Formats: sequence, structure tokens, C-alpha cells
Amino acid sequence: MKKKFKLKAPDALVLIVILLIVASLLTYILPAGEYTRVVDPITQVEVADPNSFHHVDNSPVSPWGILKAIPQGLNESAEIINFLLIIGGIFGILKGTGALDSLLKAAIINLKGKERMVIPVILAFWGLGGAIIGNFEECLAFLPLQITLCLALGFDSITGVALGMCGVGIGYIGAILNPFTIATAQKISNVPLYSGIGLRVVAFVALLITTIIYIYRYAGKILKNPKLSVVYEEDLKSPYRESNLLSEEVKFTRKHKLVLLTFFLAIVVLVYGVINYDFYLPEIAAVFVGSGIIMGLISGLSVNEIAEEFVKGAGNLLYAALCVGFARAITIIMMDGNILDVIVNAFSKFVMGLPLEISAIGMFIFQSAINVFIPSGTGQAVVSMPIMTPLADVTGLTRQTAVMAFQFGDGITNLLTPTAGDLMAAIAIGGFSYGKWMKWFFKLLLWWYLVCSIVLVVATVIGYGPI
Repeated sequence: MKKKFKLKAPDALVLIVILLIVASLLTYILPAGEYTRVVDPITQVEVADPNSFHHVDNSPVSPWGILKAIPQGLNESAEIINFLLIIGGIFGILKGTGALDSLLKAAIINLKGKERMVIPVILAFWGLGGAIIGNFEECLAFLPLQITLCLALGFDSITGVALGMCGVGIGYIGAILNPFTIATAQKISNVPLYSGIGLRVVAFVALLITTIIYIYRYAGKILKNPKLSVVYEEDLKSPYRESNLLSEEVKFTRKHKLVLLTFFLAIVVLVYGVINYDFYLPEIAAVFVGSGIIMGLISGLSVNEIAEEFVKGAGNLLYAALCVGFARAITIIMMDGNILDVIVNAFSKFVMGLPLEISAIGMFIFQSAINVFIPSGTGQAVVSMPIMTPLADVTGLTRQTAVMAFQFGDGITNLLTPTAGDLMAAIAIGGFSYGKWMKWFFKLLLWWYLVCSIVLVVATVIGYGPI
């Protein structure tokens, strides 16, 4: 019997390394160039002068430079990496208490026959989080729990990942009050802060409904026939598969309830801290560490057992943490080779001379492409908005429309580009390949592009302002 050849998608880390090599080769091929950075006198933000692009001497990144970029990427991503390891450890403790198994069994029993009701609830929760506070990293912390729940309900691991990542993704696209994207872009463009919220809410709701329908239909197919899952084989050996939840008796004790109450109170503290005290990764991780210790002690675990469960849980997210650092190295190579600004300058010329509606969509596509090279929303705003703002003035588009094209482009490719550390981390947590993710996500991505393009045409027609 001849063996059937099957093309297998590369491992996430292998894919990132391939992209590192490609980025290095581009530093030899593309002419180096850069914009002069100046401090905006109004916003006090360092931005690129749109009229200052000039070529500089080539500084190609050698194989040795690639090797150095990897540890540098790990160093620059240390905050996120540490956060992921801590979150993994805390979920390890939570699982070790037995409270998680009890919660999942109760959920499975209560959702019998209406399993798909979790889809709109979780999507809306993460969507609002992404739209208001921009919480991609925080979402990663809950993926193990969501995957475990989805597998227990009869869905697959890709549904568990999608409920979180797609939720935050549409939040970033809608960006109702997102401080990392919409606030930064509006400041740079001298547009009143958080103005134009009405159309952003409409865009967010349209994207949320589209995503709910897409995942709801997919989850229904998996419930009827698990073999239709794109990650069926991976899920058979998934560490999140709790196959004995219903076959074994899992008692929901008073200690379990106190553990879960502690975890819930920690989430309340996080939300309060983020809104009122600008909590970010270190503060969020600190809250989780404190709650993890308390949960372990409440459940009766010894200090040694708490440490063991923490290390075991952190180990589950080690691969995801490495993906974040490796992905950062791609941007480092392009910055060292002075080709980031070259790419921005080339794409900006793409939208010149087009009809207004097409120009708006062209800006959107431009920002989508730039996000592949600059995954950071704030970093992308600093580089591209100084070019997009005068471009909007010249073409006749409002600056508010240019900002919307930016937020759409930034958010939509967060779940597409392998240079996005959060995406690669989520895929690693799910235990499937980037190729499997794209096979599932591609159709939804096209629907997102259609919705965003329609909203941009509406923005152009109504003269979306105030500026």
C-alpha cells in the first residue's frame, strides 16, 4: 500500500523561525529607509513626520543577527512571558483544588440540551473587554478553562480558543473606548478623544452578531459529529479533555465554593483596578498570585502541593510563552534592518488617487498589511497615523474615517498574522497548528472584511466626523 502524502502545517515555533529568516532576507533585498521622528507639540507623542521619509544606508541582518534577535525578543517580551507563566501556574493551583472539575460538571449538567448558549455569553463578555479596555493578554489566562469547558460540552478546542480570541478580536476592531488603539490614534490625528462612538458601536454589534452566528453554526456541527472538527485528532490527546467528569462523582463541596468565590473576587479586583488604577500585566499577575495562594490554602493543599501544582500549570503555558518572545524577534529584525518604514511608505502610496469610498477601504487594507509587520496597536498608530492623517486631508476623507480604517486594520489581522505573539500563544495553548487555525478562521475573516468595508463606505457617505 502506498502511503498517502499529506502536507502538514509547520509547528508554530518553526513557522516563526521561517518568518525570521524571511524578514532577514528582506533586509538584503529592500532599500533601507526611515521617517524622522518628532514629538507632537499637542499630544507629546513621538510620531513619524509624514514628509520626512528618506533612504539610509542598508543595514542587513545577518544569520548572527537572527540568532541575537531571538533572546532579545524574549527579553523585550519578558512582561508578557512572565504573565503567561504565572497565569498557567494559578490555573494549575485552581485545577489542583478540585474546584474546577466541580464547576465544569455543574455547568455540563445545567447546560444539557442547550450547550451552545455559552457562545453568545462568552463572546459578548470578551468582546466588550476588548472594545473598552483592550485585554488580549488577560484573555489568554482564561483559554485553558474555556477549552476544558468546550471539550466537556461536546465542542472542540478551537471553539474554546475562538470564544476568547475572536471576542477580544472584534472588541479591538470595534474599539469603542480601547485606550491602546482608538485613543492613541485620535490623539495623533488631533481628533476629539473618543468622539464618533456611535458608528463604532454599530460596527462592534454587527461584528459580534456575525461572529456569534459563525461559531454557533460550527459548534452545532461538532455536537452532531465530532469528527467534523478541524482539530479532531489533536483533541483526542488534549490535556484539557476531562473525560471522567461525568463518569466519576465530583462533589461540589463548601471548600470548592470558597475557592471559586476567591477566584471570582480576584476578577472583580482586576476589573476595578484596570478601570480605576490602570492595572496592567504586573498588577494583574500580582492579584492572581495572591488569589492562587489563598485558593490553595482554602482547599487544604500544603505549601509544597501548591508549589507543585503551580509549576505543573506554568509548564503547560511554557510553549505559548516562547511563541510570544520568538514572534517579537520578527519586528526587531525589521527595525534593525530599517525596512519597517520602507514598507509603511510603500503601502501609503497605494491609496493615493482613488475614489473616496475606495480610498477608505484602501486605507483599511493598508493598515491590515502594516499590522503584519507591527503587531502592536499603539506602535502601529505611532508609525502609520502621521502618514494617514495628511493622506486623509489630501484625499478628502475625514480624519475620523482614517482613524476608523486604522482601528479596523489593526484589529482584524490580530487573529491572522503569525507575528502576533498573542495569537501564536493562543494557538499553542489550544494544542493545534497555525494551519488548522487558518482553515477554521478564514471564512470568518472574509465576513469581517465585508462588514468593516460596508461600515467604512457608510462613514464616507455621511462624512463621519467631527473632523
